[in-house]
Amino acid sequence: MVAERLIRAHGLSRPRRRYEGRWVEGGIAGRQAAVLMPQTYMNNSGDAVSLAAKRKHIPTDRIVVIHDDMDFPFGVVRVKQGGGHGGHNGLKSIAARLGSDGFSRVRVGIGRPDDSAADARDWVLTPFDVTGEVLDRALDRALTCVETIIAEGIEAAMGRFNQRLDGEDEAQA
Repeated sequence: MVAERLIRAHGLSRPRRRYEGRWVEGGIAGRQAAVLMPQTYMNNSGDAVSLAAKRKHIPTDRIVVIHDDMDFPFGVVRVKQGGGHGGHNGLKSIAARLGSDGFSRVRVGIGRPDDSAADARDWVLTPFDVTGEVLDRALDRALTCVETIIAEGIEAAMGRFNQRLDGEDEAQA
């Protein structure tokens, strides 16, 4: 959802089928960039990312992965450079296929199910139970985070997005 919003916000052309995903290149935040939305199973998303990185000669530290994160309340956006996969199979696949975990991550909180017995897999595949306005705010914040990384670098994004905002709560992050 964030990638699609990024494409629309910057007037990029319609993504085409390439690198086992949907791929588009163009200007984002004043720089040349590309967006890849893997069309593999999430657990194999590293196949698409590594194929594009290899063919386009993109170093790992220039890759930004946008992903859901159950460890943050819905809508909270945080940035991370490198590190482990935290049980996220998509990140695990990307790191394994790239041979490095040195890529940047934009972590978009989706919260955890209220029912502690609920399966995490079912939770991440369930449509969001939030109003359009709350979802829009979360997506806009993640979009701004990606734009900040592209325009100003990962450190600027971490400084801006990795601190608790005044009045930040689960629904307003």
